[in-house]
Amino acid sequence: MAPDKRDVLEVLKFELEFLEHGGYGRYVRTPWQPTSIFQDSPSCINFNSSEGRHACSECLLTEFVPAAAQGEEVPCHHIPMGPHGETIRELAGKQIATEEALRAWLRAEIARLEQERASKSA
Repeated sequence: MAPDKRDVLEVLKFELEFLEHGGYGRYVRTPWQPTSIFQDSPSCINFNSSEGRHACSECLLTEFVPAAAQGEEVPCHHIPMGPHGETIRELAGKQIATEEALRAWLRAEIARLEQERASKSA
């Protein structure tokens, strides 16, 4: 399958909007099941995919995953984003802390990418 050709900045902005509108709350049909950061988001390359499952290595989020974690089952859960570099995997079970870390990371990455693009176009 083809690699992810979406614009990383747009995906991160969409993820932030999804998060801020309660996207990771419990689902009405399965309230006993926790949601999975990135995997249960439309940002995921495999979210509602009718084309079959893409390898996580094709996802644009892998650019944020440390090399040592690229082969993990859910590589995006190994992106350092907490105040001390915690990952989603390490914050598992702490919904508020996870969402706060994700929100801060998304805002920082969006600002960084926007600044990079502004300096390239100047």
